[in-house]
Order: sequence, then structure tokens, then C-alpha cells
Amino acid sequence: MFDVKDTEFFELEETSFDTVLATDITFNGKIKFTKPFMIKGKVFGSIEATGDLVIDENAVVKADISAGRVLVKGGLEGNVNAEKLVFVTASGSVLGDIMAPQVILEPGSRFTGKCTMR
Repeated sequence: MFDVKDTEFFELEETSFDTVLATDITFNGKIKFTKPFMIKGKVFGSIEATGDLVIDENAVVKADISAGRVLVKGGLEGNVNAEKLVFVTASGSVLGDIMAPQVILEPGSRFTGKCTMR
């Protein structure tokens, strides 16, 4: 069953995030975090988190991701394993497999891969 409270963090403004990787930053390696994190730049590697992750509209992420909830507005190439939810907006694209209890693909979003809802 869809749980609306799981999507409330999607409405947060950039100032609500403890950490924002800015548009002019490219990060190569492993990122670990526990609090909400927003990516506006580029990430190559892996992401391990207990917190929520937002991949902003112009962001480019080539990484395998493990997080609580994941909102994809930009481009993601890699597998996603979410504890609660993966939400791909109309501007978002995922090239990789998704595993989560809830998966939402907005009309216009792009997804190529396998989806497993557990």
C-alpha cells in the first residue's frame, strides 16, 4: 500500500538538506551518510546511506545506491536498493535495477532495468 508520509521529503527545499553536493562538484568514490543528502553535481562510485537521497534534475550519478528513500529527478546509472521507496519523477531516468517495497515511476520518467518490490 502506498504511504503518503514516505513522500513528504520530496517537497523539501534545498535548504532543508544537511548536505548538498553542488552543481560544480564531481565526486569519485564512496559516499556514506545518515541525514538527507541532495546531489546536484556528478557522482561516480557508490552510495551507502540510512538517510534519504535526492538526485536533482541536472545531476549525473553513476553509482550503486543503498538508501532509505531515493528520489530521482536527474540521471542515474546504477542499481538502487531502497529500504522504503524509490520515486522517479518525469524528468528522471534510471538505467539499472531497482529493489524497494514501493516504486513510483511518474509518466514521462525513463527506466531500463529490473524492478523487484519486496
